[in-house]
Amino acid sequence: MKIACIHSDTPTAVERFSLLKQNQDLVLPEEADTILVLGGDGYMLHSLHEFGHLGKPFYGMNCGTYGFLMNDFSEDDIVKRIQRTKKEILHPLSMRATLKSGDITSGVAFNEVSLFRRTRQTANIAVIVNEVERISRLVCDGALVATPAGSTAYNFSAHGPIIPIGSNVLALTPVSPFRPRRWNGALLPHTAIIRFVNLDPQKRPVYVSADFKEFPDVISVDIQEDRTRQVYLLFDRDHSLDDRIFNEQFAVGD
Repeated sequence: MKIACIHSDTPTAVERFSLLKQNQDLVLPEEADTILVLGGDGYMLHSLHEFGHLGKPFYGMNCGTYGFLMNDFSEDDIVKRIQRTKKEILHPLSMRATLKSGDITSGVAFNEVSLFRRTRQTANIAVIVNEVERISRLVCDGALVATPAGSTAYNFSAHGPIIPIGSNVLALTPVSPFRPRRWNGALLPHTAIIRFVNLDPQKRPVYVSADFKEFPDVISVDIQEDRTRQVYLLFDRDHSLDDRIFNEQFAVGD
């Protein structure tokens, strides 16, 4: 098995990379059968964006804080560990945004696409799903659409639902909603097309973020799952992504 190893620039990741390369012959990502990622969840997201087009599976080992998308670190028996893993397929969200300048831009998100206010004033957003206006005016700090893999990230912090992998649903979650006061979001089929429209772009500007890529002064955003793209994450069988998402739904006291 040919293995590539990429790592974040944190001292922990750099140190562990040095340990691995002493015992493992490494190749470039383009030549690898598997891409080994040393870092945290944020670095894994960057790696998926940078190397996902290669079609190679990613095996992450945690050198960050929480490491929801990562496995535990060990320099022993890397090849055997990878051979015993369970593969998860992730489809990203595609985002197409119209800016106040008239420009149209696009992005891809494996976690979430989110819309946020840029000033102290709340945003006024219309929420349209499958060409039907569901909320004429959502007064809030923002709103987001999350994938199952991203449902435990910012979506969870915004009190959105945790979604099992393979459930074929997306989370539509408001951020600090003021009106409608009792709307907490929705679960949508993965085929849904979601549009956010800024109702007051002059006085209440917003920006959109697709994972870590941001665009200011947004007029409208269209979001949907992109089934033409996919990435593969590998997880140790005794701690799969399915297990982690399932366990998160019963976590108490954190």
